[in-house]
Amino acid sequence: MKKIAVIGTGYVGLVTGTCFAETGNQVICVDIDKEKVEKMKKGLVPIYEPNLDTFFERNITAGRLKFTTSLEKGIKDAEIIFLALPTPPGEDGSADLSYILGVAEQLGKLIKDFKVIVDKSTVPVGTAEKVDAAIKKNGLVDFAVVSNPEFLREGFAVSDFMKPDRVVLGTSNNKARGIMEKLYKPFLRQGNPIYFMDEKSAELTKYAANSFLATKITFMNEIANFCEIVGADVDKVRAGIGSDSRIGKRFLFPGIGYGGSCFPKDVQALVKSGNDVNFSFEILNSVINVNQNQKTILYPKIKNYFKGNLTGKNIAVWGLSFKPDTDDIREAPSIYLMKKLIESGAIITAYDPEAMNNVKAVLGDSIKYADNEYSALNNCDALLICTEWSTFRNPDFNLMKKNMKDLVIFDGRNLFDLEEMNNKGFYYSSIGRKLINK
Repeated sequence: MKKIAVIGTGYVGLVTGTCFAETGNQVICVDIDKEKVEKMKKGLVPIYEPNLDTFFERNITAGRLKFTTSLEKGIKDAEIIFLALPTPPGEDGSADLSYILGVAEQLGKLIKDFKVIVDKSTVPVGTAEKVDAAIKKNGLVDFAVVSNPEFLREGFAVSDFMKPDRVVLGTSNNKARGIMEKLYKPFLRQGNPIYFMDEKSAELTKYAANSFLATKITFMNEIANFCEIVGADVDKVRAGIGSDSRIGKRFLFPGIGYGGSCFPKDVQALVKSGNDVNFSFEILNSVINVNQNQKTILYPKIKNYFKGNLTGKNIAVWGLSFKPDTDDIREAPSIYLMKKLIESGAIITAYDPEAMNNVKAVLGDSIKYADNEYSALNNCDALLICTEWSTFRNPDFNLMKKNMKDLVIFDGRNLFDLEEMNNKGFYYSSIGRKLINK
């Protein structure tokens, strides 16, 4: 059993703290938001993530998971301190380290014995050195800084943490290595590897992994766009190349671009890190540009269908989060598409199982919000699908036909079979596939 402090209760911090408590550790999470802390003390989970609430409630009840607004109280007895603080992108794409370095300076004043300080946030190469220097400004005792990037997928974060593909630990301190190895041992019982490396390599590993996946998604989207021009079927192309073990089947599904809190921010930050040392990531610059265009690639199709006039057209939108099984709308393609439709005079009625409150905070009353996916379709001129929630995959097409004014679908996630849509009499426009023009 380890005594752990987690500074920051955002997505990464809350999952990290809860999952460490689940394996028997004593965890105290620290956050400056008093209202949020009081809610968590009462067992209220501030984010939506499948299965997190079960672990959360169980460990609060067991007394292994606690919360405080006091940094001093939080880290007093902790052997390991995780920094899970936000690193928001600046206008130039750089990661803002002010939260991390600010806490690091405070830690220098507070720690009284050896502690392992772990960078859990996604941070640029060289951050461990900056954290070390910030602590030493006021520090009087020995400590070690470790880089331990997270590889959590929203919607699967709990399972990813409990059964990780790998654990990456960047440290040059043998004592810290031993402590961290023991901490992660319960999570690696199936034999998945733990990689020890230097701090800079660990920091770069996270950026490189996310940037590669973003590139893979973007490449497939470009192939899909080309398929539409030449008359090929992206589903068949995807199957053909995905069977190659060198390529693999994952992250090859075409759509309307990636979003979320990780890929956009991390790709931009890696490009900025390169620029800082006069190195240009040419591929990643292209990835950023292509993905930005992909987010609204359905807009001209919608506009052309309505002969350039969207004024007063009722557009139903299914899916608002950037991906299913999350309420996260950061950089979600749905937001970009809806803003363009609103500007063109369209009337939008949207439905999402989890993300509507977050969208209300951004778009307010500029769109309507439905109680379910079918009520969103009432008298609509077209349906726009932005997120591949499971509940949308096998809908009641007869009810859809009854509610919709016109049987028109623009599908940004290729949910439906082309032959089925043809047989059911829909106008169906998807990504990289044949247009069903009824």
